Amino acid sequence: MKRLIILRTAALALAVAFTVSGCGYTASSLLPTEFKTIYVENFVNKITVTKDMTDARMYVNYRPGMEVEVTKAVINRYLYDGNLAITQADKADLILKADLIDYRREALRYDANANVEEYRVTLAVDMELVNGHTGKTVWKERNFGGQATYRTGGTLATTQDVAIRAASEDLARRIVERTVEAW
Repeated sequence: MKRLIILRTAALALAVAFTVSGCGYTASSLLPTEFKTIYVENFVNKITVTKDMTDARMYVNYRPGMEVEVTKAVINRYLYDGNLAITQADKADLILKADLIDYRREALRYDANANVEEYRVTLAVDMELVNGHTGKTVWKERNFGGQATYRTGGTLATTQDVAIRAASEDLARRIVERTVEAW
């Protein structure tokens, strides 16, 4: 009887401890409280089309205007996220600077006749987050990427432009997550 009371008391204490402590998950930002606004500079397209070819990289892809699409996707993602308000550079707590450094389209799957059925599109940026008040770098990331896949035929077929938009959105999501969660 005494043992049953001890077991029940221990189980109750354990249940209370788990209830009070929670699981540790939060949907709120991990940003320091002094950061409330951000300015996103226009991304600069620094993809080097004339780069030397290698066995691993036979050609360099280039799509004019991709940097504009990526910049818009990042701004829209910050607006959607809501943890940082978009503002002008002179009023921003944080400033995001980024260079679009790579765009790749790689074949993923082939049919029986060696025709490409599916591609992966990857966008990569070098970026820096700067404290807008002090000018000091908060963090830097090199070769930070986003990607998407697309099929060339069948009922799930789509275009390379749609995949670039999806890769831009994936990159934007990852940039915002890096900004608000990785402190």
